[in-house]
Amino acid sequence: MSELIARDSPWGPLVVADAHVHFFSHRFFEILAGQKPGLTVEEIRTRIDWTFPPPRPQPLAEAWARELDRHGVHRAALIASVPGDHESVLAAVHAHPDRFVAFAMANPKAWSPKTFSEVRAACLFPAMHQYSIQSDEVRAVFEWAEQGNRAVFVHCGVLSVGVREKLGLPSPFDMRFSNPIDVQVVARRHPGVSVIVPHFGAGYFREALMLADMCPNVYLDTSSTNRWMRYQESSLNLRQVFQRALEVVGPQRLLFGTDSSYFPRGWNHQVFEEQARALYELGVSQAAARGIFAENLLRILAG
Repeated sequence: MSELIARDSPWGPLVVADAHVHFFSHRFFEILAGQKPGLTVEEIRTRIDWTFPPPRPQPLAEAWARELDRHGVHRAALIASVPGDHESVLAAVHAHPDRFVAFAMANPKAWSPKTFSEVRAACLFPAMHQYSIQSDEVRAVFEWAEQGNRAVFVHCGVLSVGVREKLGLPSPFDMRFSNPIDVQVVARRHPGVSVIVPHFGAGYFREALMLADMCPNVYLDTSSTNRWMRYQESSLNLRQVFQRALEVVGPQRLLFGTDSSYFPRGWNHQVFEEQARALYELGVSQAAARGIFAENLLRILAG
């Protein structure tokens, strides 16, 4: 392991490991282009105002490594954000094994454990691919995770994919499959598998807390701007969200994330600043902050 890199924080120098960074590779856009008749990668390039990735994933990996250096971020979980793009994040990990860890979206309906042998977490999106988290296909993913000391990331709650909207791609997501409570049975069946629920449940905050309270192997990812707070019956702010999560789950099962995804924006440092400020104002100790912002993620992925 390389020397730990630290970032300035209200607690002083703090090691940061981001649990939620999307790796929008060239292959990612090739796969998206194949989902709409007549859409080409070149057309996508002209329709989005992002820095478009080169054909090979290694230069994008270098860009992310420099970006982490610039912001004092020690490590990041890179997510292959469409099934079939796992090789892109693996190329990034091979280039910088001390900086990146591979997460990859999987569709259990077409699950192939051999292709995920180097992936540290399978990312499941039941609403996107329209299946129950309790289905037999999903059981195979959890068995893969259990056998290899890996994690399973389960997206629950509200789901919107901005790049799909930009490109006019259909998003027939089915929220009937998005309740965190549905994860309880499979999480308890596989107590050795770390289950990550991003965005505090993305609108199902109460249900995510209930799930985590019942299942000690469930972790909550804090990533994104958490706009889901506007759906709550009583107004919530980020500080109140953290306070409630700390009361129910404790600091040992919170994983800091930004949901960063594209250049030129790069690493979304504002998410870090807002979350660090909220936690500091709540009186979270330096030791707890070290866990939330890095050590919890590094611990569950250490196998």
